Amino acid sequence: MLRASPENAQTDSRENLAKYLTPREQHYIRNHYRTPEIDRAEWTVSLTGMVDESIDLSMDEPEHDFSTESVIHTMECSGNGRAYFEPDADGDQWTFGAIGTTVWTGTPLRDVLAAYGAATDEGPWLSVMGGETIDDEDVFCRSIPMSKIVDDCLLASEMNGSPMRSEHGYPVRLVVPGWFGNNSVKWVDRIHVTNEMVSGEEWRSKDGRDYTEYQQSSYRIVPAGEDASERYADVGEFSTYDQLRATNGIENAYFFDQLVKSIVVTPGEDATVSRSSEGVVSVTGIAWSGDDPVARVEVSTDGGETWSDAEFVGPDLGPYAVRKFRYAWRPDPGTHTFCSRATDERGRTQPATISDPDEGLRGIENGKYPWNRKGYGNNAYEPLGVTVTGEE
Repeated sequence: MLRASPENAQTDSRENLAKYLTPREQHYIRNHYRTPEIDRAEWTVSLTGMVDESIDLSMDEPEHDFSTESVIHTMECSGNGRAYFEPDADGDQWTFGAIGTTVWTGTPLRDVLAAYGAATDEGPWLSVMGGETIDDEDVFCRSIPMSKIVDDCLLASEMNGSPMRSEHGYPVRLVVPGWFGNNSVKWVDRIHVTNEMVSGEEWRSKDGRDYTEYQQSSYRIVPAGEDASERYADVGEFSTYDQLRATNGIENAYFFDQLVKSIVVTPGEDATVSRSSEGVVSVTGIAWSGDDPVARVEVSTDGGETWSDAEFVGPDLGPYAVRKFRYAWRPDPGTHTFCSRATDERGRTQPATISDPDEGLRGIENGKYPWNRKGYGNNAYEPLGVTVTGEE
């Protein structure tokens, strides 16, 4: 693993992404505070808000009193690819490695909410709070629309068949399949059913801690020259891509579901390759998306000038997992720049590059991803390309 800071790390090799499941020791780590030391036997999760009964759940209750489900989810940090922004955006300078594919196992949240009479009709939100906050610091809290919660979200306790490591959220983590990792709150301490996102003064506690920061200020598109995001109590559009459209009415997009993206895994950067006995070089990679599966991947060997279709290979592990792809290339002598470009089933395709800050873009326009102050959401294909030397 490559450490970005004492609490944060990304995988350090493209080849590590080639595995169908990411080993736990290679799954990226993104923490806002120091990893807490938690005694599972004493930890509880509070259920409050629009419910028939407010309760404190022990860790044994979700695991023993409710059903268990597993989902394979390729989770990406919303800051993955931040290092490719010019000038630099704020935050840890992730390149390509803040991503991991894991079998997450836990209790469906819909079952817990139903058992205690939670309002789950169209409209409510579930605000989920982490328990890692230290004194006088903001609480890590994310508001997730109830429609997504009851569809497929888990209170997870295991990854790849074993208890989670502490830095990944032990003993309990919210898992929001297909959505950026900032939504999958670690060390869940409280879940609160409400009619709107955390947004007002009532979410600033008497001790000065703010529950709104990580929902309303962080993880938003903020162009150069602006200091704050427009705050909303409710939004009707949960697709990050659609929020990034200029006409959606949301001033600063929220990072909910992941954007369609892909990366060439082999050959690696600065590799020298020659044809096999069959006369080809196998170019492989992975592609992933959010709530809408990847439908097509193209590969370019000339930096995006021309494109050819790649083929999907290997098993389909579900709508939230990576798809592996392969392209058979007949190398010519000289230097080549490889790029991959994925398209989801709704026809949304990766942009080519990142905009200049002075353009002030708030959404994906004309093949450009918007430069933003925190470097969130980058799915442009050009920065992810690799340079390869071909030999006869």
